[in-house]
Amino acid sequence: MSQTQSIPANAFTMRSPFGRRAIVLSVAAAVGGFLFGFDSSVINGAVQSIETEYTKVPTLTGFVVAIALIGCAIGAIAAGALSDRFGRLKVMMVGAVLFLASSIGSALTFSVLDLTIWRVIGGLGIGIASVVAPAYIAEVAPRQIRGSLASLQQLAITLGIFAALLSNALLVGAAGGTADNQLWWGLEAWRWMFLVGVVPAAVYGLLAFTMPESPRFLLARGRADEARAIFARLVPPADLDKTINELTSAIETDRKNKGASIAGKALGLQPIVWIGIILSVFQQFVGINVIFYYSTSLWRAVGFDEGDSLLIGVITSVTNVLVTLIAIWLVDRVGRKPLLLVGSALMTLSLGAMALAFSFATGSGQDVSLPGIWAPVALVAANLFVVGFGASWGPLVWVLLGEIFPSRIRGKALGVAAGAQWLANFLVSWTFPQLADWSLAITYGGYAFFAALSFVFVLWKIPETKGMELEQTETLFVRKPKKTA
Repeated sequence: MSQTQSIPANAFTMRSPFGRRAIVLSVAAAVGGFLFGFDSSVINGAVQSIETEYTKVPTLTGFVVAIALIGCAIGAIAAGALSDRFGRLKVMMVGAVLFLASSIGSALTFSVLDLTIWRVIGGLGIGIASVVAPAYIAEVAPRQIRGSLASLQQLAITLGIFAALLSNALLVGAAGGTADNQLWWGLEAWRWMFLVGVVPAAVYGLLAFTMPESPRFLLARGRADEARAIFARLVPPADLDKTINELTSAIETDRKNKGASIAGKALGLQPIVWIGIILSVFQQFVGINVIFYYSTSLWRAVGFDEGDSLLIGVITSVTNVLVTLIAIWLVDRVGRKPLLLVGSALMTLSLGAMALAFSFATGSGQDVSLPGIWAPVALVAANLFVVGFGASWGPLVWVLLGEIFPSRIRGKALGVAAGAQWLANFLVSWTFPQLADWSLAITYGGYAFFAALSFVFVLWKIPETKGMELEQTETLFVRKPKKTA
């Protein structure tokens, strides 16, 4: 039946019934991001205890902290194919089960080996969620608010970071100010930090049971009536037939290109895949996860006690949440590229200030200290860095990864880009303890260098994709043939 009504002017706003329904589904999917953020920072309060009891040396400590990211990379690479075969929701459930098992296993760990195994298992779950969640959101979100809804993934990550740091601080406070002290059931506070992760994992799994499957997946499987019923709640009646017809056409095109490969002439990959990889790598090589993995140890090293260090971490995570909300508000108004450029500039300046501050440090390793004004300079610069990242590169890389890839290779390319992100995160997280032992000034100077490079890359290679259909955005990255005279 053809639709003759006109589309209401406010049909595709966050406040419209269609927008609110898309928000509900996007929030539910983004709980996977909450798991990532939680896991990223829950280890923060346990690092010192793990090193004291198990790892003994910074190199092994860094490896245990970072090894989860190898699992994340594997999970991310596998998630695209798995979700295309079994559906988005079933794969979400698998991710939730893996993270739940990891939370329990890490809390009850008895050696470096089994802790390493549980960290990898949790990483697999998080890697799966990191790919499935943005893909699901992109498939249910109207294009007019897609940027804002896709940014919910990063907002969920920041809320997970906040929840982990807050629960860590509360547990340490309840244990008398030290993570090594015992709490309930004879378990030390640092073990309870991991055990708290059972709650968000269970919530994520339960939500996956109640959410509708991706309409795109249903159409691809020939379940058109189910897809239509879901779309009827997400788009106005006047736009329903057009939406389904366009998506059906896109799916048919994908089937014709089923054998499409991400391979190409640019060092073995298509240029657009390299753009996604480079965006992912820059997001991590600026060193953001150093703040959330190791900040407690860092601030203890420059004069704060354990309780104060955890409190500073909570304050930093609140800042991260607030600036991510600002990014969500701006992304579909200002656009992707301007926010990325401003974020790169602010990160470069703040990381440069941190490098300068630590060039005046005395001592080394756990005995390093900052004299005079340089301790507050480093603290302020670290929080300005979080502002710059949270308002730009944190949420917007996820938005762009959901937009820039052609539909025929989107699943494969998104998996590779997300996998590259986890591997880059692993390298930064693993090397930081050793680099910090060597020179914090040079370490932060290196992160500042990559932040400056990210500015140049965005200015040179990233076009604006605000308000465009997914099928249109891919055309922006196609090199146009030169005109012949």
